[in-house]
Amino acid sequence: MSAAQATSNKEIFRHFHEAVNSGDAEIISKTFDEVVAPDVLFHAPVPSEATGLQALKDVWAVLLRAFPDIHVAIEDLIAEGDKVVSRNTVTGTHLGEFRGLPPTGRSITYNEIFIVRLDGGRVVEIWGVVDTLSQLRQLGAIPA
Repeated sequence: MSAAQATSNKEIFRHFHEAVNSGDAEIISKTFDEVVAPDVLFHAPVPSEATGLQALKDVWAVLLRAFPDIHVAIEDLIAEGDKVVSRNTVTGTHLGEFRGLPPTGRSITYNEIFIVRLDGGRVVEIWGVVDTLSQLRQLGAIPA
């Protein structure tokens, strides 16, 4: 895989990332349709029984309801071969139900790392590690 391909994969990832930071469910859905394979393998906790692209859309529907101002800041973006790795800091205000918790109005900040594999200009596989312990502590669901 060439350096040009790694750069192209980073640009596709950035396009995906800009969509999620738009806060607009329609833009997110449209962009996911453009850059994510319908049968994407999604290796992360999913709040629904859905699979593939629908599972990814469901995750973002839950996040947007819970944290309408959610923002994902890329701290590191590394591309090699057919993979892009992103280390992120996520911020938001808890204004909607999340994991059974009623809105608290609390601001949260947590970290995550995602690895995406691309093929033919589309995301075909995603692995995610999200600091849910920090999320739940900040929301008061578990003791600090």
